[in-house]
Amino acid sequence: MNKRKYILILLLFVLFIVEGTIVPWLIPGPWHARIVPHLVYICLLFVSVYDHRHAGMVMGLIFGLLHDVVYYGALIGAYSFAMGLSCYLMGLLSRSQRAPMPLMMIIVIFGSLLFDSILFGTYSLFELTHRPYTWALQNHIIPNLFVQFLFALAIYVPLRKQLELMAKRRSPEEKA
Repeated sequence: MNKRKYILILLLFVLFIVEGTIVPWLIPGPWHARIVPHLVYICLLFVSVYDHRHAGMVMGLIFGLLHDVVYYGALIGAYSFAMGLSCYLMGLLSRSQRAPMPLMMIIVIFGSLLFDSILFGTYSLFELTHRPYTWALQNHIIPNLFVQFLFALAIYVPLRKQLELMAKRRSPEEKA
């Protein structure tokens, strides 16, 4: 692995910590139960699109498992499964590593919807939630989607440049 890959992993770990420490202070009090932005997931979508879908999937499995263990211990593996699968599918959706900004923002929107829907489906399957999907969509998924979309807009240019530099520096045998 090159130096930029280590920096990316460090950035993801810092965002993982920021999600649980600083972000709750930024969210207004009445919205604490409704908005839980997944900043690491948004960065993993960028990795899936601009680097490689397999890298996004593996990092999604690892950071999803960290989320399961540290933040959401009700069901180990739900976040890992949802992050890994949705990062892979969104990377598969964008075959080009030169996705323009509008396409990337569409991927962020659909990826966020897919991720939260997989989580809701998993929690419903194991009867950890008894609410209907429309309630989850109105009260959690769409508010999270707006916050995650704004975060994706804010990090688009710097993160894309770094990921494109990483992809350029890979050797031909690593690209295969």
